[in-house]
Amino acid sequence: MKQFFVTGISTEVGKTIASAILVEALEADYWKPVQAGDLSDSDSHKIVNLISNNKTVIHKNSYALKTPMSPHAAAKIDGVLIDREKIIEPETENHLVIEGAGGLLVPLNDHDTILDIIMPNYEVIVVSRHYLGSINHTLLTIDWLTFKGYNVSIVFSGNEHQETESIILKKTGVRVLGRINEESVFDKKTIKKYAELFKPVLLGL
Repeated sequence: MKQFFVTGISTEVGKTIASAILVEALEADYWKPVQAGDLSDSDSHKIVNLISNNKTVIHKNSYALKTPMSPHAAAKIDGVLIDREKIIEPETENHLVIEGAGGLLVPLNDHDTILDIIMPNYEVIVVSRHYLGSINHTLLTIDWLTFKGYNVSIVFSGNEHQETESIILKKTGVRVLGRINEESVFDKKTIKKYAELFKPVLLGL
């Protein structure tokens, strides 16, 4: 069984939708180690509402913080200190999809970032969405991951932007898992449609 870590080039680029597609495609378990804000409608809640299979287990956050801010700041407001050693991967005999918080170098405390909780054996999937500056953000993210020795793939989120995507792929050489287009709605039916498209590629990783 494999562990897939989903990170983004920034916040609000489509990590949770991508995670839902991966979860549905593999009937995998899901884990969001650190949730900051929206505790009544968290990313874990969103995954539950987007998938159709009955096999997936949603594992508890290691840290569930009240304020929608960088985890280190949200933790300070809550009066806690995020301890990387207490972010422990849940035990499962199933595939596991792990969703990061924000981008790769989002701080957890004064010393650790999201990058520090990505284990060496994880398959890392970068979600990239086109906006002014997204090429730089994507290249920096992928460069950090490849420098650290991870197996890296990319998912493009949003409608195609050929020039942006071609230069990213030319400079990084990473594998493209697929594209998640703009949709009028992301519901169980839409997620299932994408899951069927992504499944063969995911099983090949």
